[in-house]
Amino acid sequence: IRHHFPHLGEPSKETYLAWFKEVCERTADLVVHWMRVGFVHGVLNTDNTSILGLTIDYGPYGWIDNYDPDWTPNTTDATGKRYRFGHQPQIAQWNLLQLGNAIYPLINEVEPLQQILTDYVELYTNKWQQMRADKLGLNEYKGDDDHELNQQLQKILLLAETDMTIFYRRLADVSCAHNDLSDEALLEPLMEAYYAPDALSKEDKKDICDWLRQYQQRVQQDGTSDQDRKTRMNLVNPKYVLRNYLSQQAIDKAHEGDYSMIHELLEVMHRPYDEQPQYHHYAAKRPDWARDKPGCSMLSCSS
Repeated sequence: IRHHFPHLGEPSKETYLAWFKEVCERTADLVVHWMRVGFVHGVLNTDNTSILGLTIDYGPYGWIDNYDPDWTPNTTDATGKRYRFGHQPQIAQWNLLQLGNAIYPLINEVEPLQQILTDYVELYTNKWQQMRADKLGLNEYKGDDDHELNQQLQKILLLAETDMTIFYRRLADVSCAHNDLSDEALLEPLMEAYYAPDALSKEDKKDICDWLRQYQQRVQQDGTSDQDRKTRMNLVNPKYVLRNYLSQQAIDKAHEGDYSMIHELLEVMHRPYDEQPQYHHYAAKRPDWARDKPGCSMLSCSS
């Protein structure tokens, strides 16, 4: 506390509670950002959770390629999927509960610790809702209507293999200023996000277009121009993420003495929200050959 949280004052019961509250807040911030960019830690147990709200000790980690809340990059977690993408907020809360149990002897009261953990749920929910609004280019998250909009979005993301990163990046290119677009014109910016676009059925396309028209109406309620919305969305929806297959390619080349791809990836990932047209190939979907290749899909804890 003296080294990393000096603003909380000298150690005392009140300081320990304030410290625990801040650890919960930092953890909520961290996991919201993971969910925003599609990062999966893979081994989110208590000793891999930092009181500083940092991502540490990640071995079998990965970024979501095709959107799947049940995906885990960890081969040893493939059965139970405890650390799957969509379960990370709950796991973080469980880890914080264990921290609360550990510091209980310093407090000797259950209620204030329980209250902080209860507040974590509301805090995370509020941060998650604002993050969802930001990803969609909305001014704010508006209750039940936006909850339904996000629920329906999750359903259409699961209709076919949909690249999460590309989908949100290209959603910014969908015009919300024109209500008279044909289904084909409405879908066109998003087609790059589908791993098998030809496999989309008529029903799938109708469901996607129905959602897009709801989204258009919601954006119009905000009165945001297409250009302003795109600018805002591209600040929170990265064009580039460190996909596992890219990492594995860089590792393979490095084993042969060629470190050029490592240096390029470092350059690209320093500015993941910028277009960087010279590196556009690093924003591509996962290729078919990488779907099941070791190192490109899942990893073990010893990797």
